[in-house]
Amino acid sequence: MLRKIFYLIIFAVFILSSSVLNAQDRVLHGMVTTFDNIPLIGAEIKVNSTKQIFLTDTLGNFSAVCNSIDKLKIDAKGFYSQKAKIESNIKFVAINLKLKSKKNERFYSVGYGYVNEKEKLSAIDGLTNEDIDFNRYNNIAELISGNFSGVQIQNGEIVIRGAASLISSNAALIVVDGVISEQDILNTLHPLDIKSINIIKDGSAAIYGSRGANGVVLIETMKGGELERTNY
Repeated sequence: MLRKIFYLIIFAVFILSSSVLNAQDRVLHGMVTTFDNIPLIGAEIKVNSTKQIFLTDTLGNFSAVCNSIDKLKIDAKGFYSQKAKIESNIKFVAINLKLKSKKNERFYSVGYGYVNEKEKLSAIDGLTNEDIDFNRYNNIAELISGNFSGVQIQNGEIVIRGAASLISSNAALIVVDGVISEQDILNTLHPLDIKSINIIKDGSAAIYGSRGANGVVLIETMKGGELERTNY
């Protein structure tokens, strides 16, 4: 009888140890993209076991604390949600979200995802190569300053009206195909390479933190957005 009780205790300890092992926290790394691997900024990764939410950075990367075996739900504004089952041997997960779109519906990149015409915020001004012939312009700076009110080129930098710092740069943040870039990248791009340009100002640029305080210029190239024409 004592031997039977002993074995039952050993079995219970084994089961409990296995449960604790499976519930141990670990850090899972991953990346969320859309279209042709364009990083999604500010996508939400919700861990099923803890209900915690983690956000992707400006390169679409994230780190999430989860159990050895867990489930994730990935959400981003303007995109279909996606779920992922995480096994104990998985250390990195790559997620590609599909855009919610209707035929001939235009979407605007706003840093935290894409919004349609109805959802477009007043602080966002957009232009695509279907609106005008970008080939009419010699360079990107000329294209931007000639089509967006309140946007100027000062000392080779794009400045959005309202930025007036006396001790730091007033230059807007440049984001090309989802990647934060330096101002001089404008010298390497030709108007024919551009698919769309969106200017974000005021509170809408808050997703980029202090770096977006002077507004954000979002540039989508033909290469970077070549899959956006597909309707899902």
